[in-house]
Amino acid sequence: MILIHTALYPEAKPIIEYFKLKQFQTQPFKIYKNEDIILVVAGMGKERTQKNLEIIFNDYEIEKVINVGICGCKDENVEIGSVFSIGNNVEDIKSATLTTVDEPLDDKNKLETLLVDMEAKYFKEISLKYVDEKEVFIIKIVSDHLNKAIPKKSFVNMLIIGSLVRWGNIVKKG
Repeated sequence: MILIHTALYPEAKPIIEYFKLKQFQTQPFKIYKNEDIILVVAGMGKERTQKNLEIIFNDYEIEKVINVGICGCKDENVEIGSVFSIGNNVEDIKSATLTTVDEPLDDKNKLETLLVDMEAKYFKEISLKYVDEKEVFIIKIVSDHLNKAIPKKSFVNMLIIGSLVRWGNIVKKG
Protein backbone atom coordinates (compact mmCIF):
# COMPACT_ATOMS: atom_id res chain seq x y z
CA MET A 1 0.00 0.00 0.00
CA ILE A 2 0.88 3.64 -0.38
CA LEU A 3 0.69 5.70 2.80
CA ILE A 4 -0.21 9.38 2.58
CA HIS A 5 0.41 11.18 5.86
CA THR A 6 -1.07 14.55 6.77
CA ALA A 7 -1.10 16.37 10.09
CA LEU A 8 -4.43 18.15 9.66
CA TYR A 9 -7.83 17.24 8.24
CA PRO A 10 -7.94 20.37 6.01
CA GLU A 11 -4.75 19.03 4.36
CA ALA A 12 -6.33 15.58 3.97
CA LYS A 13 -9.82 16.49 2.73
CA PRO A 14 -8.88 17.36 -0.89
CA ILE A 15 -6.66 14.25 -1.08
CA ILE A 16 -9.49 12.06 0.23
CA GLU A 17 -11.78 13.42 -2.48
CA TYR A 18 -9.16 13.27 -5.25
CA PHE A 19 -8.34 9.60 -4.64
CA LYS A 20 -11.92 8.65 -3.62
CA LEU A 21 -10.88 7.35 -0.21
CA LYS A 22 -13.41 6.10 2.34
CA GLN A 23 -13.24 6.64 6.07
CA PHE A 24 -12.04 3.49 7.79
CA GLN A 25 -11.32 4.60 11.36
CA THR A 26 -11.71 7.68 13.56
CA GLN A 27 -9.89 6.70 16.76
CA PRO A 28 -7.15 7.07 17.90
CA PHE A 29 -6.69 9.01 14.62
CA LYS A 30 -8.50 9.25 11.30
CA ILE A 31 -7.73 6.75 8.55
CA TYR A 32 -9.13 6.82 5.01
CA LYS A 33 -8.36 4.21 2.39
CA ASN A 34 -9.09 2.39 -0.83
CA GLU A 35 -7.47 -0.73 -2.30
CA ASP A 36 -4.09 0.94 -2.90
CA ILE A 37 -3.89 3.97 -0.61
CA ILE A 38 -4.15 4.57 3.10
CA LEU A 39 -4.32 8.16 4.28
CA VAL A 40 -3.64 9.04 7.91
CA VAL A 41 -4.53 12.31 9.62
CA ALA A 42 -1.97 11.90 12.38
CA GLY A 43 -2.04 15.27 14.09
CA MET A 44 0.63 17.95 14.45
CA GLY A 45 4.04 17.59 15.96
CA LYS A 46 6.64 15.04 16.94
CA GLU A 47 4.75 12.88 19.43
CA ARG A 48 1.63 12.32 17.33
CA THR A 49 3.59 11.78 14.14
CA GLN A 50 5.89 9.18 15.70
CA LYS A 51 3.23 7.31 17.67
CA ASN A 52 0.63 7.17 14.90
CA LEU A 53 3.07 6.19 12.16
CA GLU A 54 4.41 3.32 14.25
CA ILE A 55 0.84 2.01 14.59
CA ILE A 56 0.26 2.25 10.82
CA PHE A 57 3.52 0.53 9.92
CA ASN A 58 2.76 -2.27 12.36
CA ASP A 59 -0.80 -2.75 11.07
CA TYR A 60 -0.27 -2.40 7.29
CA GLU A 61 2.22 -3.45 4.65
CA ILE A 62 3.43 -0.10 3.34
CA GLU A 63 5.63 0.13 0.25
CA LYS A 64 5.73 3.90 -0.35
CA VAL A 65 5.12 6.90 1.93
CA ILE A 66 4.20 10.49 1.17
CA ASN A 67 4.00 13.29 3.73
CA VAL A 68 1.89 16.17 2.39
CA GLY A 69 1.38 19.38 4.24
CA ILE A 70 1.67 23.10 4.53
CA CYS A 71 4.83 24.87 5.64
CA GLY A 72 6.25 28.28 6.34
CA CYS A 73 8.84 29.91 4.09
CA LYS A 74 11.42 32.50 5.08
CA ASP A 75 11.78 33.98 1.57
CA GLU A 76 8.95 36.41 0.91
CA ASN A 77 9.73 36.21 -2.83
CA VAL A 78 8.47 32.60 -2.84
CA GLU A 79 4.78 32.63 -3.71
CA ILE A 80 2.17 31.27 -1.33
CA GLY A 81 1.05 27.94 -2.81
CA SER A 82 4.50 27.04 -4.15
CA VAL A 83 5.11 23.29 -4.01
CA PHE A 84 8.42 21.78 -2.94
CA SER A 85 9.86 18.29 -2.61
CA ILE A 86 12.14 17.62 0.33
CA GLY A 87 14.71 14.88 -0.25
CA ASN A 88 13.64 12.67 -3.16
CA ASN A 89 13.30 14.44 -6.48
CA VAL A 90 9.81 14.64 -7.92
CA GLU A 91 9.34 15.47 -11.59
CA ASP A 92 8.37 19.11 -12.18
CA ILE A 93 8.64 20.05 -8.48
CA LYS A 94 11.48 22.16 -7.10
CA SER A 95 13.57 20.79 -4.25
CA ALA A 96 14.08 22.76 -1.06
CA THR A 97 15.61 22.51 2.38
CA LEU A 98 13.37 22.18 5.40
CA THR A 99 13.70 22.42 9.17
CA THR A 100 11.21 20.69 11.46
CA VAL A 101 10.46 22.57 14.68
CA ASP A 102 8.46 21.74 17.79
CA GLU A 103 6.94 25.21 18.15
CA PRO A 104 5.75 27.61 15.42
CA LEU A 105 8.58 29.84 14.19
CA ASP A 106 8.19 33.46 13.11
CA ASP A 107 11.80 34.69 13.05
CA LYS A 108 13.56 34.05 9.73
CA ASN A 109 16.92 34.71 11.40
CA LYS A 110 16.45 31.50 13.40
CA LEU A 111 15.93 29.46 10.24
CA GLU A 112 18.85 28.21 8.14
CA THR A 113 16.67 26.42 5.58
CA LEU A 114 14.11 27.83 3.15
CA LEU A 115 11.12 26.02 4.68
CA VAL A 116 9.86 25.09 8.15
CA ASP A 117 7.23 22.61 9.36
CA MET A 118 6.38 20.54 12.44
CA GLU A 119 6.34 16.91 11.18
CA ALA A 120 8.61 16.07 8.23
CA LYS A 121 11.76 15.14 10.17
CA TYR A 122 9.84 12.75 12.42
CA PHE A 123 7.86 11.36 9.47
CA LYS A 124 11.09 10.54 7.66
CA GLU A 125 12.81 9.03 10.73
CA ILE A 126 9.97 6.59 11.37
CA SER A 127 9.37 5.82 7.68
CA LEU A 128 13.02 4.90 7.05
CA LYS A 129 12.71 2.12 9.61
CA TYR A 130 10.12 0.44 7.37
CA VAL A 131 10.62 1.50 3.73
CA ASP A 132 13.54 2.24 1.44
CA GLU A 133 14.62 5.90 1.25
CA LYS A 134 13.74 6.10 -2.45
CA GLU A 135 10.11 5.43 -1.47
CA VAL A 136 9.90 8.28 1.08
CA PHE A 137 8.45 11.51 -0.30
CA ILE A 138 7.88 14.79 1.49
CA ILE A 139 5.76 17.38 -0.31
CA LYS A 140 5.38 20.81 1.25
CA ILE A 141 3.14 23.66 0.13
CA VAL A 142 4.01 27.18 1.26
CA SER A 143 1.16 28.61 3.35
CA ASP A 144 2.86 31.62 4.89
CA HIS A 145 6.07 33.57 5.35
CA LEU A 146 6.71 32.60 8.98
CA ASN A 147 3.40 33.74 10.37
CA LYS A 148 2.35 32.01 13.60
CA ALA A 149 -1.35 32.50 12.83
CA ILE A 150 -3.15 29.26 11.97
CA PRO A 151 -4.44 29.46 8.39
CA LYS A 152 -8.16 29.05 7.71
CA LYS A 153 -9.30 25.54 6.78
CA SER A 154 -10.64 26.73 3.42
CA PHE A 155 -7.27 28.31 2.60
CA VAL A 156 -5.41 25.08 3.43
CA ASN A 157 -7.91 23.12 1.28
CA MET A 158 -7.25 25.49 -1.62
CA LEU A 159 -3.47 25.10 -1.30
CA ILE A 160 -3.68 21.29 -1.29
CA ILE A 161 -6.11 21.23 -4.22
CA GLY A 162 -3.71 23.42 -6.18
CA SER A 163 -0.80 21.09 -5.42
CA LEU A 164 -2.44 17.74 -6.20
CA VAL A 165 -1.84 17.82 -9.95
CA ARG A 166 1.84 18.45 -9.23
CA TRP A 167 2.52 15.55 -6.85
CA GLY A 168 -0.40 13.14 -7.40
CA ASN A 169 1.66 11.29 -10.02
CA ILE A 170 3.83 9.87 -7.20
CA VAL A 171 0.79 7.82 -6.16
CA LYS A 172 -0.21 6.90 -9.70
CA LYS A 173 3.27 5.56 -10.44
CA GLY A 174 2.50 3.15 -7.59
